Amino acid sequence: MATHRRSAEHRRPGTVRASEVASDLPRLAALRILRAVDDDDAYAHLASGQILSSLHLQGRDAAFALNLAYGVLRWRSLVDAIWQSCSQREQVDPDVQRVLSMGTHQMLQMQVPAHAAIATSVDLIRTAGSPGAAGFVNAVLRAVQADDLPGWLTRLDLGGPDDLMGDLGKLALRWSHPKWIVAAFAAALGPRMAELPALLAADNDPARPVLVALPGLATTLDLLEDPRLSAGRLSPLAAVLAQGRPDEVAAVREGRAAVQDEGSQLAALALSRAPVDGDDGAWLDLCAGPGGKAAVLAGLAMARSAQLTAVEPHPSRARLLANRLAPFGQEVGLALQGLAPEVLVGDARQAPWGDRRFSRVLVDAPCSGIGALRRRPESRWRRLASDLTALVALQRELLLTAIDAAVPGGVVLYVTCSPHPAETVEVIDYALRMRQGGVLPLATGSLLPEVGLLQSPTVQLWPHEHGTDAMFMAAIRVQ
Repeated sequence: MATHRRSAEHRRPGTVRASEVASDLPRLAALRILRAVDDDDAYAHLASGQILSSLHLQGRDAAFALNLAYGVLRWRSLVDAIWQSCSQREQVDPDVQRVLSMGTHQMLQMQVPAHAAIATSVDLIRTAGSPGAAGFVNAVLRAVQADDLPGWLTRLDLGGPDDLMGDLGKLALRWSHPKWIVAAFAAALGPRMAELPALLAADNDPARPVLVALPGLATTLDLLEDPRLSAGRLSPLAAVLAQGRPDEVAAVREGRAAVQDEGSQLAALALSRAPVDGDDGAWLDLCAGPGGKAAVLAGLAMARSAQLTAVEPHPSRARLLANRLAPFGQEVGLALQGLAPEVLVGDARQAPWGDRRFSRVLVDAPCSGIGALRRRPESRWRRLASDLTALVALQRELLLTAIDAAVPGGVVLYVTCSPHPAETVEVIDYALRMRQGGVLPLATGSLLPEVGLLQSPTVQLWPHEHGTDAMFMAAIRVQ
């Protein structure tokens, strides 16, 4: 994959060079989104809103810009390998790299006519401040034009998926994933290894926005009154948006619904469904920011006259979390006074809740996030296998803290948006060893009959099978 180096001129996503005066604003927007990701370590979904707004792009133009930028982020290693095979240069300016990636992706994967993809790429590199590179961009993309995608896969010795199963490196390039992530997926699939190409392909399919009807504030029936929404596949709280933006939905603008993957919704439901012994009046979300699962839990808790305590170590994120949970405190009646969600700022490992104990504890642990690559395509190029050492240590500490915070007869649900064995089953095995005799694993699958894994001690969701992020869940009962 080409190295997209930080540019010498450091720019905020919303700024424009004097030379960036182009009529093709959608492609300019896509280039600036890629710059923001590469140069500023921005998240694409955050940078894109500011960039599209600054260029006054809406509708089809905005959709094209997003499809182009996100497509390049997903397929970067493959499209870069293709255009690099047509170039003799060892050093290529970062903007030129980005424009070549965009042109290659348009021709081979977006069905943009080759003449249009080449001409607009040449124009774009000129207006982007590198007019001297126009001839090089033209020559490389004309060489790319010589074959279609299947032809290029053959040229790169990346034939059919079945031919690649014995070579994870080639499989990784074919589906544009780092090899270490492909190896982690293969390990997690285990005897289902034959599904690996389907999983990698699903990772590169854009995920439709899914909304959650926040319990106590809205119902799924409320959401389905909007003709653009249809019922979710698994979660009874879910509605899928077929077209438009989530903020165009009234319930989202009013704070009664939110964007949330069905896997996350199922995690909150699983914790709420687990059988507990004794009083069930205190629930804890150990790693609550930014508050997606906490909002669902808050509504579920108040319906049972229980209170949710949510913990977040960063003050700024804690304020966002408090704002997200505020509607639940405002909507309750007199009978539920005193049960508004509580937000604590602090490191969960230091138990900022003091000596209180809880009947239900959620550990939505910080993780590599490699299970959410459909929605965060840039993450695959940022995370490294070496990141796991610190993450796993933190995950283990948080899970042990959660177990210690639960009352006897209470339940802890451990969740990660990663299927990596080191972040999932190995963390659970560690906690069971460290608290041997004081905890028992539950049949987590029995809490989610929608998934069909009733006897399974853990639940692993998959994009290619369930249409969700690759969410892992494991429930533990405290003795």
